[in-house]
Amino acid sequence: MARIVVVGAGVGGLATAARLAATGHQVTVLERADTVGGKLGRYVHDTPAGPFHFDTGPSLLTLPDVFHDLFEATGAKLDEYLDLAPIDPIVRHVFPGGGPALDSCADPAEFAARIGAAFGDRAAADWQRLWRRAERVWQASHRDILRRPIDSPLDLAALAWRLGDLAAIGPGRTLRGLGRRHLSDPRLRMLLDRYATYTGADPRRAPAALVAVPYAELAFGGWYLRGGLGTLADALLTRCLDLGVVVQTGATVTRIDAAGGRVHGVRLRGVAAPVPADVVVANVDALTLYRDLLPSPRRLAGLTDRSLAGFVLLLGVTGDSGLAHHSVFFPRDYDAEFDAVFGHPGRGVRARPAADPTVFVTVADDPMVRPAGHEAWFVLVNAPRHGTAAGAVDWRRPGLAEAYADRVLDVLAERGVDVRDRLAFREVRTPADLDDATGAPGGSIYGTAGGLLRPANRGPAHGLWLVGGSSHPGGGLPMVTLSAQIVADEIGPAW
Repeated sequence: MARIVVVGAGVGGLATAARLAATGHQVTVLERADTVGGKLGRYVHDTPAGPFHFDTGPSLLTLPDVFHDLFEATGAKLDEYLDLAPIDPIVRHVFPGGGPALDSCADPAEFAARIGAAFGDRAAADWQRLWRRAERVWQASHRDILRRPIDSPLDLAALAWRLGDLAAIGPGRTLRGLGRRHLSDPRLRMLLDRYATYTGADPRRAPAALVAVPYAELAFGGWYLRGGLGTLADALLTRCLDLGVVVQTGATVTRIDAAGGRVHGVRLRGVAAPVPADVVVANVDALTLYRDLLPSPRRLAGLTDRSLAGFVLLLGVTGDSGLAHHSVFFPRDYDAEFDAVFGHPGRGVRARPAADPTVFVTVADDPMVRPAGHEAWFVLVNAPRHGTAAGAVDWRRPGLAEAYADRVLDVLAERGVDVRDRLAFREVRTPADLDDATGAPGGSIYGTAGGLLRPANRGPAHGLWLVGGSSHPGGGLPMVTLSAQIVADEIGPAW
């Protein structure tokens, strides 16, 4: 039995702790915040009409089998803890210039039929060809990458790739290039581009292999948890406690002790004595780990990819909008948005809030999250990360957040959804707020190492492991849960 300390109580940390405790290890989770869940955040706004409940992080659960596997591995059933509801449409896509919206769904034939009805038979045939390629990429990724440790690019190169898999993955190609090659309708290209943002990346630079992301969402469905996605954190915490895991909130780890090339424990702010450990699992951003907790200049130098952040409005809206659970309102010039969000530091072009951004709106038809006669809106806009460098924006600059909130509401009104005179309240969350709340550097949603290949799960010291969105296999609820499985399997059972 090993003494294991998990630094951070996000989904990856809690999932790892539960798996390790179920196999006989002594596990302690240390979380700097007062609540668990990490980026799977929640917020309650009380009003005379009643409370509004918001998920301030993920709003969609995909790959449900990953979570069924997690709970079964810890001796429980997912359905005993969570109430999963399938969503159709998964996303309603509203394109510029008017015309029909496109509702995605988990039935490939039905989705192709919807594309054909909205955009014509050629567009539907294009999508079906792309879908066959996406399926091949997904199968290769799921078989060879997502459930095993990848310690370096050499590990990827050493895999026994089938020639057909390599052709589908398209090494060196971008997601944007893939869309231009396969999709003749610009609206479908725009839809495909959006999935690069699921990894925090720019589709013009993101690898074509990310075509597996829409496949995972549209093949296995999108799901909502009644009561909000935050109930997943509650369920994982309950599993941990039932399995004997010690969970301490308000405990800030300041350093990992790793003298002699192996971990010995961690140091806590305000506590003189170290917390001993045979194994440390870091559920923090890799940038935070290698910059602050275990300084490693060589590994830190590799974390150079830029990952987008998010600007959020939490709105209490009176009446019924008629919106789908998820709606995406695209801009006329998608490239202008990415130019603004990422900037061009090499050319001296600073990042800035996009003037005409894509707007994501989540409205859950769930009486558990809003008073009768009202809706709780979560509005998300892609945004530059917080900071003072050319590729970032100082979101604490006086007046900026409120002015941009006004702009986002104006954009929604321009796109046919005007709620400015139906607001019971609004609250703003900037990338700086996410940085403060979760320790995500600059407020990066999917970790600072956005893109395909993330830092390895195995750390540079013996007994150190990484889980979470900034490590392999990447960001998003199912990926961080798979990272927990990889790490728990590598550590192995206590017996």
